[in-house]
Amino acid sequence: MTIDVQQPDRTGKLSSRRPRLRPNPFTTVWIMTAALFMISPLLAPGSLSGSALASMLPFAAILMIAALGQSLVIAHGGIDLSVSGAVALAAVFVTKVPEMLGVSLPVAALLGLLVGAGAGVLIGFVVVHVRIAAFVATLAMNSILIGVVLAVSKGFPGSANPNFSSFSVGSVLGIPNLLLVALALTLLVQWMRRRTVVGRRFMAVGASVEAARLVGIRTRLYQVGAYAAAGVLYSLAGMLLAGYLRTPDILLGNSYQLSSIAAVVLGGSLLAGGISNALATAVAALFLTQLNQVVLAAGAPTSMQLLVQAVVLALAVSLHRIPVTALLGLRKRPQRR
Repeated sequence: MTIDVQQPDRTGKLSSRRPRLRPNPFTTVWIMTAALFMISPLLAPGSLSGSALASMLPFAAILMIAALGQSLVIAHGGIDLSVSGAVALAAVFVTKVPEMLGVSLPVAALLGLLVGAGAGVLIGFVVVHVRIAAFVATLAMNSILIGVVLAVSKGFPGSANPNFSSFSVGSVLGIPNLLLVALALTLLVQWMRRRTVVGRRFMAVGASVEAARLVGIRTRLYQVGAYAAAGVLYSLAGMLLAGYLRTPDILLGNSYQLSSIAAVVLGGSLLAGGISNALATAVAALFLTQLNQVVLAAGAPTSMQLLVQAVVLALAVSLHRIPVTALLGLRKRPQRR
């Protein structure tokens, strides 16, 4: 919760109004997630067992990483629909490319990250400099990436390096390695946004491009950089997912297109940009993954899982547009002079 401090009125005197509490937009997802975990055993018995959590948390971690990338773009008022293509292409780099090019896995992984960054830079250039709508540019790039995946893979999946798979499915003290990686990245992004000059300037550009430009911030550099960093995170998510699945489907990124956006919005970020929180986005990714598991454990088909995601996204967007006073049934009282 944040508090509005008293401001002087037109006569220069402090207003007699009492301070008002404003709800933190990132608090709701924490409450929703806690409530979901509390009722999960009632909706689907066994959904909080050790084996259920062990199978759910790695996929939550992958969504956290992909959603972090999406949050960087949405923080500037954009949208990225190239997630599925970037994830799929990155998986090809750790399953097919090492054998095709005769290079080691680290080299192939580095190439995959560079390709993800390059795709992001190209998208950013088209959106920022050429003024093409982000929806159109990212959707076009997604088609290009999927085309490259089909051309390289010939329509057949490959297998990840056994050592890489062992890391992806491994754990430390019962905590999946993928979750540790996702948490480390989440804390890093959160720290950079709040504690570094680059992070604060990045958020300032999202809040107001014109105001940031007036104070001397190179706004275009940060806007293009958001897409580039997002591309790296999508690629990393795809590689880790490929390692976890060992022999992934060539279009394994399709399920992260909508869910990455849903996690960002559900986490309290505004689609208009300027307001974003990495921790809340990660919690929202955990919420969505557990929700999907509960839906499937309850016997619902996969189609219902997608429908639930769409409904949650629509509700999240709607709640951001409804004033809190309206939700609480309160009316704003006229001020006395």
